[in-house]
Amino acid sequence: MKNLTSIQSSKSQPAKLAALRQAFQAWSQEPDPLARLNKRLSTTLSLENQLEIIAEEISATIPFDSMQYRHRIARQDFVFSTGVGGPHRCEYRLSLEGSHYGWLTFHRRHKFSEEELTGFEMMLSAIICPLRNACQFIAIEQAALTDSLTGIGNKRALQEELTRASSLADRLEAPCSLILCDLDHFKRINDNHGHVVGDHILSKAAENLERAIRNSDSVFRFGGEEFAVLLPHTDIQEAKTVAERIRLALESIRVDGGEAPITVTGSCGIAAHLPTEQTEQWLARADEALYQAKAGGRNCSRVFASIP
Repeated sequence: MKNLTSIQSSKSQPAKLAALRQAFQAWSQEPDPLARLNKRLSTTLSLENQLEIIAEEISATIPFDSMQYRHRIARQDFVFSTGVGGPHRCEYRLSLEGSHYGWLTFHRRHKFSEEELTGFEMMLSAIICPLRNACQFIAIEQAALTDSLTGIGNKRALQEELTRASSLADRLEAPCSLILCDLDHFKRINDNHGHVVGDHILSKAAENLERAIRNSDSVFRFGGEEFAVLLPHTDIQEAKTVAERIRLALESIRVDGGEAPITVTGSCGIAAHLPTEQTEQWLARADEALYQAKAGGRNCSRVFASIP
C-alpha cells in the first residue's frame, strides 16, 4: 500500500481568505451574460429547467416573443414552448461532435437584426454542452425503463406507471383499467423456429399493440412473452373493446416461416382499478383473469372485476 503524506495543519491566512471572498463575490455577481448563463445551466440536469433558464437569459440580451425547442429523445418527442410567436423567426439545429440535440426556434413580431442573429449564435455556443448533458441524462433514464428488444416500457416502467395511475384514479375518482396479454404457445415458436424468429415476433407484437391502443394508453413488456396495457380513464366495458382490438392485432401477425407463415394469437386478462387498491392486488387480479382466458381455450379475453 502506498503511503500518503499527511496534510500538515496550519493557521488560516487572512489575506488568502479575503482574496477568496472577493473572488466569490465577483463570481456570484458575474455581469458577463455568457458566464452567467453557463453557470446557471450547470446547476441542473433537468432539460425543462435548462430551457427555462435559456429563455430567461437570452431574452435579457436579445428580446423575442416566443421560444420553442423540440427533440426526439429515446423514442419520445420532447417539446418545450414559452411565449406567443410572431411572423419573424430564426431557427437553429443544435449539434455537437456530430450528434444532434434538437431544434431551437425564436419568434418575434419584428425582424431580427444581423447583430441579434450573431448574438443568438454566441449564446447558443454556450448552451450546447449543458444541453447535451441534459439530453443524455434523459436517454439514460429512459434506457433504464425501456425493454431493449421491443423498445417499449419494461416491468420497472410498468410498476412506476401503475403507482402513478392508481394515485390519480383514487384522487379523481376516475376509472382506470389494466390488460395483461400473453402470446399463446409461444414456446413452440422458439422450439420450432428458433429464438431469432421468436424475438422478431415479440417485436412485431409490441408494434401491433402500440397501433391498437390510443395515444393516452401505454404498453409494456411485462416479461417473456407477456405484455401489459395501461388504460387511464377507461372503464371495464371500454377495456373489453381495447382487448378485442389487441387480440385481432396479434392475430394479424404474419412472419415468413418457409412453407407457411408463422402466426400467433394472444390471450388477455382485464381488471379495473378498485378504490385504494394496491398495485400488487390490481396486477394479481389481471393475472387471474389472464389465467382464466388461458384455461378457457386461449385467443380470448376474460374480465376479473372484483376481489372474491
